[in-house]
Amino acid sequence: MESEISFEEQAELLKTLGHPIRLKIIEVLITNQSCVKNIWGSLGLPQATVSQHLVALKNKGIVSAKRDGVMMCYKLNDDVIEKIFNILKEYKTKK
Repeated sequence: MESEISFEEQAELLKTLGHPIRLKIIEVLITNQSCVKNIWGSLGLPQATVSQHLVALKNKGIVSAKRDGVMMCYKLNDDVIEKIFNILKEYKTKK
C-alpha cells in the first residue's frame, strides 16, 4: 500500500507551486518537454530568473531535466501536477 504524503509535505508542494513564474513554467511544460531557452523565450523573462525557478521545481521532483547537446530540457514528472494546475486555473473564490 502506498503511503499518503503528510500535511507538511503537501504544504511544501503547494509552497513550491505557489509562485506565478513557476505556474507559467508548468503551463509551458504541460504541452511538451522544453529546453530552458524556449521556456524563457516564451515567457519573456530573463534566463537567470527562469533557471532559478526550474531549480526549485526540480528540487521538489516536479520537473526533471535531461541534457540535449548543450541545451538542458525539462519535463513534468507526473500528470498529477497537470491536474493540480488545471484545478487551480478553474478555482474561483466566492465573494
